Amino acid sequence: METLRQGVFALYQDGWLPEMFQYAFLTNALVAALLIGPLLGALGPLVVVKRLAFFSEAVGHGALTGVAIGILLGEPATQPLVGLFCFCMIFALLLHWVKSRTQVPYDALVGVFLSFAIALGAALLLYVAKRVNVHILENVLFGSILTVKDVDILILAIITVLALVLLARGANRALLASLSPELARTRGIRVRLYDYLFIMLITLVTVASVKVVGAILVGALLLIPATTARMISRNGRQFFWLSVLFSTLSCLFGILLPMAGTLPIPSGAAIVIIASAGFVLALGVRRWRKME
Repeated sequence: METLRQGVFALYQDGWLPEMFQYAFLTNALVAALLIGPLLGALGPLVVVKRLAFFSEAVGHGALTGVAIGILLGEPATQPLVGLFCFCMIFALLLHWVKSRTQVPYDALVGVFLSFAIALGAALLLYVAKRVNVHILENVLFGSILTVKDVDILILAIITVLALVLLARGANRALLASLSPELARTRGIRVRLYDYLFIMLITLVTVASVKVVGAILVGALLLIPATTARMISRNGRQFFWLSVLFSTLSCLFGILLPMAGTLPIPSGAAIVIIASAGFVLALGVRRWRKME
């Protein structure tokens, strides 16, 4: 972590970054953004193709319940990592397991699980609020760069490496399994295995991103840059790299602008607003192309 911080601090000393990045907590935020942006951007196209936008939103909302459970079990209020990761992983795997064994429409099933997670979280918050400052819960909901610590960056770095390894080894097979499961099976691809691996990866990334983007908004960052890229890309390669670019720029500007006072709102909200502005611009570009 110190190496990453020194790299960002060197950019400040060379004049590439504003003076505020001499402070460690802002350096942490920038490093987190440089990890989260490309990671969410790389996974976004698969989320769009597999139509899992609502699923990632449900996992993000379930994070609040995981935080409440962790605090009630005695974990530190600022780092309830075991409760957070365990609840969200169980939530995601159980949802996908039920989906594969019922005929209930997927969006309806996700809605049922999402409603349960929110209701359970609301019930537990009554007890959690007696133990911790309510502003800690606000940070979980909307994200805050002030709460990003070394352990959060370490977790993000580990998950980023894991995601890169999985994408490098199985991205094409995972995409084929998403687009045409029957064809994938004829080529010996274990479709169900790839489905579960992808669900677990989305869950890990979503939970790890909560500190910066917020539980309510993290699903939006998986969806909006990828949707924007899909509208203006001409092939699959452009779709992927534009999604990575838009997500990374959204994270960077969503952290820099609030700290500079240009956009005085929480970092998570700023990130998603900037991503949404990019979506609106892409709509204009697509309409202009059709008029040519």
